Amino acid sequence: MSTGVSTSTDKIIVDKSRSLRNKAVTRTVRATRERLQTATGNSPDFEREMLQLHVDSAVQGALAVPVVVVLIAAVGLYLTQDATLLAWAVLALSMHAIGMLVARRARGKDITGETVHRWQRRFLVTQLLMGIAWAVFALQDCSYCSGVSFEFYKGSSLLVALAVTAMGTLMLRHAILCAFGPTVAALTVSTLLHPEPATVGMTAIVAAALIFLVFMTRRLRHTSAQLLSSQSEKDDLIAELEVAKSMSDEARRRAEEANLAKSRFLASMSHELRTPLNAILGFSEVMSTEVLGPLNNPTYKEYTSDIHRSGQHLLNLINEILDLSRIEAGKYDLSEESVHLVDI
Repeated sequence: MSTGVSTSTDKIIVDKSRSLRNKAVTRTVRATRERLQTATGNSPDFEREMLQLHVDSAVQGALAVPVVVVLIAAVGLYLTQDATLLAWAVLALSMHAIGMLVARRARGKDITGETVHRWQRRFLVTQLLMGIAWAVFALQDCSYCSGVSFEFYKGSSLLVALAVTAMGTLMLRHAILCAFGPTVAALTVSTLLHPEPATVGMTAIVAAALIFLVFMTRRLRHTSAQLLSSQSEKDDLIAELEVAKSMSDEARRRAEEANLAKSRFLASMSHELRTPLNAILGFSEVMSTEVLGPLNNPTYKEYTSDIHRSGQHLLNLINEILDLSRIEAGKYDLSEESVHLVDI
């Protein structure tokens, strides 16, 4: 007969404590579905990602604005021989340096959903400071320059600076307005005070370019938000698929353990039940055939025959159950032979 150790092992073959893992996996799936249903381009997470993209873009393109400022100042000095453009260049570079310090500080911080708006305001303030520098440049004048060459120089420089700023601040909302709103305001005031055709034309072109770039940056930012939303949904779907695969693997493992427990039970039943059946069948056969002497009571002899037949029937049932386990295990061999259909 089997020992108590193997019996206890069969009883604990299925680890029921694993159900706690299934509960945790179910909670994960539910949380993932909630993120998929509520994820939008206006959530704090998307605002944080957009701000981080702006920070990375500002740090990587830190030399773009200084190069533009230096080139504008160099061309202005060549055209006007006015040293005030050097002072303006120092002012613009200083404002840009403040923006870079804020960007590097933000890059070293962990921006959360609660602090994202605070950092956005800081970046808008730096853009406003840079906008003041561009407004100072727009107010520059050249008394001894001939024709409209200086106005053409200022307008071209502002358009180049406007394009560079729009490219660098695409992911920051209202940044282009803060950077060149003061410039357009300064040009408008200058136009009202001195309504010269060149000044009016330059103001109209810069204002139209600002409006166009505000519209385009808003559309591009919306498109970027949709791309981020699609990427987030794809990541969430991948996570849900991985969680579903984990649940499937866990269910398969539990099914294999249950199948192993069933196989052990059948093996144990074969050993535990067939052993006493051997004694029952053997002694009942000895008694019914009166090997050790006659039975004085014929009723007892009839009982021994019933015991033997019942034992045979029980043994046949056990053998059929064991045949089923062999079939499931793929170890059952078919034996082909002729049969009589009427008997069957």
